[in-house]
Amino acid sequence: MRITGKKLSENTYLFQGAGEANIGIAHLISLAMEDEGVSHEEAISRIWMVDSRGLLVKDRPAGGITGHKELFCKEHKPIDTLGEVVKEIKPSAIIGAAAVPHAFTEEIVRDMAKFNERPIIFALSNPTSMAECTAEEAYQWTDGRCVFASGSPFDPVTINGKTLIPGQGNNAYIFPGVALAVISCKIKHIDEPMFLKASQTLSGLVTQKNLDEGRVYPPLSDIREVSVRIATSLAEYAYSTGAAAAYPEPENKEEFIRNYLYHTEYESFIPETWTWPESCPQSY
Repeated sequence: MRITGKKLSENTYLFQGAGEANIGIAHLISLAMEDEGVSHEEAISRIWMVDSRGLLVKDRPAGGITGHKELFCKEHKPIDTLGEVVKEIKPSAIIGAAAVPHAFTEEIVRDMAKFNERPIIFALSNPTSMAECTAEEAYQWTDGRCVFASGSPFDPVTINGKTLIPGQGNNAYIFPGVALAVISCKIKHIDEPMFLKASQTLSGLVTQKNLDEGRVYPPLSDIREVSVRIATSLAEYAYSTGAAAAYPEPENKEEFIRNYLYHTEYESFIPETWTWPESCPQSY
């Protein structure tokens, strides 16, 4: 949002794949758009999905519309391929998490660059060999204009004299912080808004310097502090909503959270020893 200057609800999202990973991401994006003030129906209308049988549409002749996909089916003519869908609906963001390597072809990515000043290209499948496209391909095919993230690590790419560092979208940014809050605050139920809160906290930790480098996530080297900040944010949320069961409620929640961190550092690996005084008899 900070890069493109758009609200989440002003984007059109197209997912490559309609499995559990993409369905989960789509639900969270929908929740985030509703948090901006749009209706649930409006949020869902901005999310499109393509699976192995084509675009998810109602009464699709090819079938394959299982229960968890129905919410995202559209009143639209059937379209068989991802490339055709891109040309038809002109999305501002394409997201892949179905482990279909090279699904984001040069034609698709270049089309995205035609429709959008800053196209959003998230190739989230792991491992690297299964990525929908590489960072270098995404940057080259969009003349360095895309907002790129991947599930696998890619090396920095230099284009038009500028070096861009791909952001790695990985659960490592969210799950440790969520778990830290759950354990320390004794949260009994983890609801979807907690993950939205965690995501919003994470996005706030991305600096302008990170954005200028092409990152949409903080460096992984900062993951410990990121986890603390997310856990602190969730602790505040949990106590304000009555979800926390650890009492009394801590006044300084960040300090409270930090007390639960596991540290691997030791002052010394060598146990303390003492010499026997020469003046004392060595007897029991």
